[in-house]
Formats: sequence, C-alpha cells, structure tokens
Amino acid sequence: MPLIISPLGIIIILLFFFIFSKRRKFIYVAISFLFLISNGIISGILWMLLEYPWKRVDYSSIGVADGIVVLGTGRNLPPGNSKIIEWNDPDRFFAGINLYKASKSYRLIFTGGINPFNLNIPPEGNIYVREAIEFGIPRSDLFTTYPVSNTFEEAKAIRKMFENQMDLSSNRIILVTSAFHMNRAKRVFEREGFQVIPYPVDFKSSKFFVSLLKNPINWIPSSSSLNRSSLAIREIIGRIIYRTW
Repeated sequence: MPLIISPLGIIIILLFFFIFSKRRKFIYVAISFLFLISNGIISGILWMLLEYPWKRVDYSSIGVADGIVVLGTGRNLPPGNSKIIEWNDPDRFFAGINLYKASKSYRLIFTGGINPFNLNIPPEGNIYVREAIEFGIPRSDLFTTYPVSNTFEEAKAIRKMFENQMDLSSNRIILVTSAFHMNRAKRVFEREGFQVIPYPVDFKSSKFFVSLLKNPINWIPSSSSLNRSSLAIREIIGRIIYRTW
C-alpha cells in the first residue's frame, strides 16, 4: 500500500492514465506533482510536521522508569567477507546507553527487529546487546525481545516481556525512537498499558523554518528531496493505518 500511494507510485499511475486515455492533463498533473514533492521546502515542511512537537532534551530532564526501551532502526550487511553489520542510524542505540548510564533505569531493553526480506542479518536486539556489553553495560541489565518486524509487534513483545520476565511495580518506560516515529510509537505502547516517557532522537528537520527558505538549493527539485518526501509520506500512511495521528 505505501508503494502504491507513494509519490513515485502516484506519478506512475498518472502516466498510465495518460497512456490509456491520451489526455495531456495527466502529464501536466504528474509533472506538477513531481516538481512539488521533490522541492526541498516541501520535504522540509513535511518533516517539521512529523517531528512536531518533539525536541531533543537533556538526560537530566528525564524521570526514572522501569525500563529503557530502544526501538530498532535497521542494520545493513555490506559487501565483502567481513562479518561487520553496519548501522542505519546509531542515535537510538547511543541514547539508550546514555540514559542507562544516567541511572534512569537499570533495565535496557532492545527490540529484536528483523527484515523478513534479509534473513542473513540476526535480530537487531541481539546485535545491540553485544555492542552494549562492549560499552560496559552488564549483561544482566540487558534484554531483547523475540523477533519482530513492525511497531505493533514491538509493543506486543515488550508487553509480554514485562508480564513474563519482570517483576515490576509499574509499567513506566522511557521510549527511545526517532522523532518522526515517536507519535505513532508512543500511542501504540500506551494502548498496551504502558506509561510512556518519550525520548525522541534522530531529528531530520531544520531547527528553524526560515533556514529552509534561505537555502537556495531547497528551491530546486532534487532526488534527495523526493526521497525525503517519500519517507515522510510513508510515515503519514503509517499513522493513518495505526490510527495514531
């Protein structure tokens, strides 16, 4: 579904309409839409909308919780014979490490994210646990879920972990994920009965709107802006499907 109603999918559909109907208006609409959605200002506004109202905060302002839950962000298996699995973005992982070292909880929990189309990479939580040990976190304070592939499954897995493995007085968690993903993730976890302290990271929008306008490159359509707009629209679709806007 996200592929069909993504910007590129919509443009392809418009081109098919033109081919079968021979009406030029579909070409004009496709070109206009492509110009609009690949504009850096439009993509910047979309990301500012998705990340609102979240801001990066200091660890000192975060309260104590029963667990620090770090959602997966995906890993890459690079070419070559090396067994190194590369990061997509390390912000979530390091935020979890720093929150633990700031004594916000003595349970650091990673979700076992998997890519069903690339089973050569082990569950992401297993990788994070090994790396967290290298950063000095005791193994007894590290946890990971069974394999999961989306936010809904992550919340369900953490709920089962709390019910079956942990003797807790409350369900208060510090939830670490990307700022654009926080709205959806927070509400999904709240539906599972958690008290969520949001800790958004991995911000992708500009701090000031005026900075978008001042950069002349943002006024010129580009493939990078098209990609950013496509990712933003995918998250919007996710919020609609999850009913978490």
